[in-house]
Amino acid sequence: MSTPQQPLELRKAALDWLCEPNATIKAAGVIALGTLNSNQYSNQNLNQHSPFIIASKIVLSPESAIPGRPLKPELVGPLDLPKRSMRTIEGRAALIHALAHIEFNAINLALDAIWRFADMPDNYYTDWLKVAAEEALHFSLLNAHLQTLGFEYGSLTGHNSLWEMVDRTTDDVLARMALVPRTMEARGLDASPSLRNKLSQVGDTAAAEILAIILRDEIGHVAIGNYWYNWLCQQRNLEPIATFEILCKQYSAPKLRPPFNLEARRQAGFTEAELALLN
Repeated sequence: MSTPQQPLELRKAALDWLCEPNATIKAAGVIALGTLNSNQYSNQNLNQHSPFIIASKIVLSPESAIPGRPLKPELVGPLDLPKRSMRTIEGRAALIHALAHIEFNAINLALDAIWRFADMPDNYYTDWLKVAAEEALHFSLLNAHLQTLGFEYGSLTGHNSLWEMVDRTTDDVLARMALVPRTMEARGLDASPSLRNKLSQVGDTAAAEILAIILRDEIGHVAIGNYWYNWLCQQRNLEPIATFEILCKQYSAPKLRPPFNLEARRQAGFTEAELALLN
C-alpha cells in the first residue's frame, strides 16, 4: 500500500523555484507546481486533500540571491536595446526574445508575491500560483518558438524594468498589487494587439497565436491584481483611486501613456472611473 504524499509548503516551494537560476528548469517546475493545484479541482480529485500546506503566518527568508536568473541575457537599459526591422528573422527574434524575457520576469514576480507576503488569505497564494504557472507556460511557448528562428532565451539582451518595480515594492503587498499587476502588467494588455498585428503582417502566425494566448491569460492576471488591490484597500479603509495615485508617486511608477486597450482593461476589472482617468 502506497504512503500518501506529504503536502508541499506552497510558500516555501515558491521561494525555492524563485531562487532557481535555470530558466527552462524554473518554468517546467512552476508548471508542475501549478498542475498540482489545478488537479485538486478536477472532477476526479474533488474529495482529495489539498496538495499544499499554506503556512501564511510564517516569515520566510531566501537562502540565495533572488531572483534566480541565468548568466544570459545581459541586462541593459530599455533605451539600449537594439532596434531591428520586423521584416527580418533577427527582428522577429528580438521581439520574441523581449517577450520571453518579460514572461520570465513575470514567473519570478508571481513567485515573489507568494513567498514574500505573509498573513494573506489562502486563495491569495493559490491565485498567484495560477499566475506563475501560466507565465511559465507563456515563457516556454515563446522560447520554443524562438528556437525555430535559430535563437534561444539568453541569445540577445534584455532589460530589467519589470523586476525593478517588484524590488521597489517589497515592503508592502498593497503597493505590489497596485504597481506590478495593475500598472506594469496592465501595459501588456495595451501593447499586445499591435504586436500581434505586426507579427501577423510579416507572416509569423505561430507567434501571433502565442500572443493571443498570452493576452487571454494576462487579462486574468491583471484581474487577480485588481481583486487583491481592492480587497486590501477595503481591509485598510482606503479609497482605491486616491490610494493608487499616492502609491504611484511614492514608488515612482512610470506614467501610463496611450494607446490603451480599454476593453481588455474592463475585462480585467478596472472600473469606468479608473479608465476615465487614463484619458
